[in-house]
Amino acid sequence: MNKKAEPIKNRKDIEKIEQYLKLHNKRDYVIWVLGMNSGLRVSDIVGLNVSDVVNKTHITIVEKKTQKLKSFYINDKLKRVLKDFTKGKNLEEPLFLGKQGKRLDRSQVYRFIVRACKENGITAHVSTHTMRKSFGYHHYQKFKDPIVLQKIFNHSSQRITLMYIGVEQDEIDFSYKNFEL
Repeated sequence: MNKKAEPIKNRKDIEKIEQYLKLHNKRDYVIWVLGMNSGLRVSDIVGLNVSDVVNKTHITIVEKKTQKLKSFYINDKLKRVLKDFTKGKNLEEPLFLGKQGKRLDRSQVYRFIVRACKENGITAHVSTHTMRKSFGYHHYQKFKDPIVLQKIFNHSSQRITLMYIGVEQDEIDFSYKNFEL
């Protein structure tokens, strides 16, 4: 059975990964912070150029999967991280480069996510969707607003959004755990 990627639900695990990446690879750390604070798909993250993020209050893209316009506010943490990372970079170059000086691809992001989770003892089934799902899960836990999250993700229904971030199953499990006749 092909298991679906899960969000990382424990905030301490998210912080462990963040600290691990900060120590081991600045580029991967920035991708992690961007993914965890934007809910973007990895294909959209690796498609960014330096000019998309420098001196901006919002990042605006056309999503690769949906071809829909998406614009989101850059929070203070992400601003700091991006400002430091883009210092001295050419505005026209890709934001994230691989070792050969070419635009990073999704498989390279997948490898660092898997490695960071393994090194930190995190057993969730992870993929390139993990950052997006984790963003959604924690956004929902904080605001309890599936309508806003549905719009952020450009999903066609709230139900799809809740299933995507694993909340629906959590709620079903909770109800079974706490129900007895």
